[in-house]
Amino acid sequence: MTRLVLRALALIAAAWTTSAAAADLNYGSPYTVPQPLNAYSWAGPYLGGNIGYNWGSVANNPTKPSGFAGGAQAGYNFQNGTPWVFGIEADIQASAADDTFAPWKFSNPWFGTLRGRVGYAFNNVLFYGTGGLAFGELRGETFGVSESHTNAGWTVGVGAEMGFAPNWSAKIEYLYVDLANSNFALTGGAANGYSFGLVRAGVNYHF
Repeated sequence: MTRLVLRALALIAAAWTTSAAAADLNYGSPYTVPQPLNAYSWAGPYLGGNIGYNWGSVANNPTKPSGFAGGAQAGYNFQNGTPWVFGIEADIQASAADDTFAPWKFSNPWFGTLRGRVGYAFNNVLFYGTGGLAFGELRGETFGVSESHTNAGWTVGVGAEMGFAPNWSAKIEYLYVDLANSNFALTGGAANGYSFGLVRAGVNYHF
C-alpha cells in the first residue's frame, strides 16, 4: 500500500511539474487555452491609460482648437487560435484643445469613444483598425457669455500595439473624430461642431 501511495504521489508531482512548465512557456494573459504553445495571446480584458494631442476645426467658425488630451481606456479582445483579433474598447479623455478667433473662443473640455477593433497579430505585435461611436463637449464663449453642447458623432482610426512584458502592452494610435453639429445661439444660430485628428500613445495591463 505504501508503495502504491508513493507511486501515486510521484505521478501527481510529475504532472504538476509538466503543467507548470507549459504555463511558463505561454506568454500572455490567462485567456490562452485555444492558443498554440508559446504563442502570445491577446485574448481577455485589459485596462490602461493614454496621452496624446488633438487638432481640428469648428464647423462654420474660423476657430481651430488644438491641445493635449489624456485619459483611460478599457476593453476586451477575442482570439481563437488564429492571428485575427476582434475586440471592443471604450475610452474617456480630458482635453485642453481650444482656440480663439475674436470674438469667439471654442474649446473641447472632454470626449470619449466606444469602438470595435479588428486586428492581425504577429505574435506579440498587433496591427488593427478601429471605428465606432464618439461623443464629447464643444464649448463656445464670446463677450463673457458661454454655451456648451454635448454631441454624439463617429470615429475611425488605425493603431499598433506591442506586448513588451507578461500582461503589459504599449500602443500608438491615430483617430479621426467627428462630433455632430448643433446650433449655437452665440454664433447667431449657426451649426457648430468639432472634428479633429488625434494621435496618442498608451499602455495597457491585460488581466
